[in-house]
Amino acid sequence: MYQLKNISLVCAGLAVVGCKNDAQTSEDKELVSGIYTENMDTTVDPGDNFTAYVNGGWVKKTEIPADKSSYGTMTIVREEAEENVKKIIEEAASGEFEKGSDEQKLGDFYKSYMDLETRNSAGITPMQEEFSKIEEISNYEDLTRYFAYANKMGIDVPLGFYISPDYKDPQNYVVYAAQWGLGLPDREYYLKEDDRSKEIRQKYQEHISRMFQLAGLENGEKAASTILKLETALAEKQMPKEQRRNRVANYNMMTVDTLNTLMPRFNWNTYLEAAGLEDQDKLVVMMLDYTKSLDQLVRRTNLATWKTYLKWSALNSAAPYLSEEIDQEHFEFYNKELRGTPEQRPLWRRGVSVVNRNLGELVGKVYVQKHFPPEAKERMEELVENLLKAYEASIKELDWMSEDTKKEALDKLSKFDPKIGYPEEWKTYDIEVAADDLMGNIMRTNAMEYQRNVDKLGKPVDRKEWGMTPQTVNAYYNPSKNEIVFPAAILQPPFFNLNADDAVNYGAIGAVIGHEIGHGFDDSGSTFDGDGTMRNWWTETDREEFKKRTDALVAQYNGFEVLPELNVNGEFTLGENIGDLGGLSIALKAYKMSLDGKEGPVLDGFTGEQRVFMGWAQGWMGKSRDEALRVQVSTDPHSPRDFRVNGVVRNIPEFYTAFNVEKGDSLYLAPEERVKIW
Repeated sequence: MYQLKNISLVCAGLAVVGCKNDAQTSEDKELVSGIYTENMDTTVDPGDNFTAYVNGGWVKKTEIPADKSSYGTMTIVREEAEENVKKIIEEAASGEFEKGSDEQKLGDFYKSYMDLETRNSAGITPMQEEFSKIEEISNYEDLTRYFAYANKMGIDVPLGFYISPDYKDPQNYVVYAAQWGLGLPDREYYLKEDDRSKEIRQKYQEHISRMFQLAGLENGEKAASTILKLETALAEKQMPKEQRRNRVANYNMMTVDTLNTLMPRFNWNTYLEAAGLEDQDKLVVMMLDYTKSLDQLVRRTNLATWKTYLKWSALNSAAPYLSEEIDQEHFEFYNKELRGTPEQRPLWRRGVSVVNRNLGELVGKVYVQKHFPPEAKERMEELVENLLKAYEASIKELDWMSEDTKKEALDKLSKFDPKIGYPEEWKTYDIEVAADDLMGNIMRTNAMEYQRNVDKLGKPVDRKEWGMTPQTVNAYYNPSKNEIVFPAAILQPPFFNLNADDAVNYGAIGAVIGHEIGHGFDDSGSTFDGDGTMRNWWTETDREEFKKRTDALVAQYNGFEVLPELNVNGEFTLGENIGDLGGLSIALKAYKMSLDGKEGPVLDGFTGEQRVFMGWAQGWMGKSRDEALRVQVSTDPHSPRDFRVNGVVRNIPEFYTAFNVEKGDSLYLAPEERVKIW
């Protein structure tokens, strides 16, 4: 019920042309540095802690709001976008619009979330039909059918699937089967034996017991013990997160008639038929060993245990959309206990998030009209063009890569497909939305999105489809389409400032552009070519040299202490760290190329090169609660924000000259220890 699982999206060519000379001069306009000097802490030596030098003043004077687990640049920009979306939604909610119109759907979906009186009055009633479905499971064939149904409705079960371009045939979609089904954030929460992990497992059981009581389900304590035991058995078999990043090793294409060699007692035909996938003759099994082990685990677990687990999974998925009491209990564990957040976000912000998740492009159409000027798109197109040109120059200059591999890398670069602001074509939302039926709205939306994805099968890959809405403050790279995507909402200060000198924009949004391009050449993205096909385009020697450099980066990040006895996981965060390092390095190169031999202006006492580095650091200003950092290290492939700054700049030679960093400074690395990949 519930939120549909993430469906990956899947290369239109982009000709690389010369960098535009877009350096600004005083004759062009009044220059603004774009540096927030009031946020700095100039008592800190930039060579000791660069992020504290740029952002330390803000950190010292800012408390994390009670409804946040972390707070900083990203949160501030996202909340501004939410405020803009709120106005759009409230305008729709305040009017009388024709039933079935975009405005009616937006307004009534929001009303259904905000109407606590109706939600409280309904209590657990919206779940009764779901509990009955689960209770009616009488054999393992029924269980198989329910697993398939749960995928439609976004309910966690041990074997899930999604639809995405075929890694080896990116013109066509294919079904991917994958491991799911855990209520805690990652498998390691079930397996680690430190005191905090044990405490979380105990708190999790107590939470499940309370949720069963609130839902009117019997034997909550016993159920909680049963659920934890089953989820632990799943976790023991699941693939660790570090290995899940290996797309090549996890691509196992199998014909449907051979799936019974993996799970001989699991009726795949029943599963696929119930999922509406009976016409598929093949699918990709992502985690082979886990899938094999699931065969025995499904059958040796009795149906009563599965029913208890499934009721919990359904209830847990639906909790944020039920009564205040159930929603609050869900918050108490997943946000307060796990992430240290004292209070819930305001109801209206949660309502905006729900509408964004379920009717995102209906909101997006209005958002871009109101908040994304054409000149922002034009300026971004110039920046992307210049970053691609700088990557081209950098690849040609690499001293560790052979000409054969360079040729392939340049071919891939020439085929990048940038998407900026908003999609060319908008999704339609052909569902009924009622102002007094939040759970019904959620269920109908999930069913619609599920069918939207199933309907892709047998059709050419839609290269115009976006995986994020325009009002999302984020960006992404998709290897199967070889595309880089920048939604409108991230294109605002401090990431993108139309009124600022170029340097800070290169350091901020320019490095974000470079980061996303860099994903095409990280340890995972580099296994795909320019057409989005997963194939090895490297010579053996070059791949070994690449791995030597990435191993050095892994070692650097493994040494960063987040909290006492908690370090960054360098292997898990490798792809993002490669993106950060390449992104800032190439952004700096693009900035220097854009000057066309001229000197950048000195503004607020800082040179152009200094402002590039400072622009990057400003984007990662913030602070987090200790509990939130623990969850991040366990589940997020991005390094904590401080290391996205300090861990990157120390590897870039220009940083040393720009800020007079010398041996003895904390960030100093000897030249031979600095990592350069792209």
